Amino acid sequence: MFYLAASLISFAFMFVLVPIFRTIAMKTGFVDRPNNRKIHRNPIPLMGGAAIYLATIVPLLLFVGTARLSLAIVAGGLVLVAIGLVDDYAKTQGQDFPVAPRVIVYLGVATMPLLFGIRIEGISNLGLGGMVIFPEWLAWGSTIIWVFALINMINFIDGVDGLASGISTLSSFTLFVTALIKGQPDTALLAIILGGACIGFLAFNFHPARIFMGDAGATFIGYSLAVIAVDGAFKSATFLTMIVPLLALGVPIIDTVIVMLRRMLTGKGLHQADKLHSHHVLMRWGLNQIQTVSFLYLIAAVFCLLSILLLVTTGS
Repeated sequence: MFYLAASLISFAFMFVLVPIFRTIAMKTGFVDRPNNRKIHRNPIPLMGGAAIYLATIVPLLLFVGTARLSLAIVAGGLVLVAIGLVDDYAKTQGQDFPVAPRVIVYLGVATMPLLFGIRIEGISNLGLGGMVIFPEWLAWGSTIIWVFALINMINFIDGVDGLASGISTLSSFTLFVTALIKGQPDTALLAIILGGACIGFLAFNFHPARIFMGDAGATFIGYSLAVIAVDGAFKSATFLTMIVPLLALGVPIIDTVIVMLRRMLTGKGLHQADKLHSHHVLMRWGLNQIQTVSFLYLIAAVFCLLSILLLVTTGS
């Protein structure tokens, strides 16, 4: 009931905040305008990220307090939402925000969990018993790479109505179950609260979308999922259970890897926007938006179930 209450509060917050931010966005012209790369045909409000942030951190502070996990999410999330709203504002003007400043900020935010003692520390039970502790450089480096990657991966899949919010909902609830099994109550609370915010936002974001999360929302969700995985699934993980968060986030990870390989093979910049993502390919094959996201939801659900099955069968 405790976890359910936290999730319901986050869910309810979305139904209060989204209409407010949607109205503000419409009145101020803070909308994503259509162009030849985008699917939507009408301007869509872009302030969903601010609503997702508030609907996550308020219940988190209420239920967890000012613990290191909460502070890491509040601090890192605030920076990402701020730079994300600047990026989203550029979209409202029909411009693209430069890549370099974003990459610098994302790398800076990727170091924030380390400041609060949240990092990938090592692998246990390699057949010899005990735990292999990573040297400092590897613990820091692997954590930064993971967080930076997830910030971008969720942002990359946010190209079809309801896709990023739906996939993030599935991933959040999978990481919630993982944290419960591993006996990590604070991490479980963060996961269930984020899941509540994502599914609440999905009610407004599923096709036809009435609001977008924008870069502000996608990067914040990616960051939160990355921190949940580091503080939960990756903590004291065995070699096999290291795969659990990779499966739980399988769709954005696989999509990003495929897109990056295609961009390298075609000589395009790695951060250059294009139509090489899985959702673009599926729509070129003739699927509509609802069919596309439903298919990717199904793939994500299979990955999530596999991750839980792996965790249960390994007894970790």
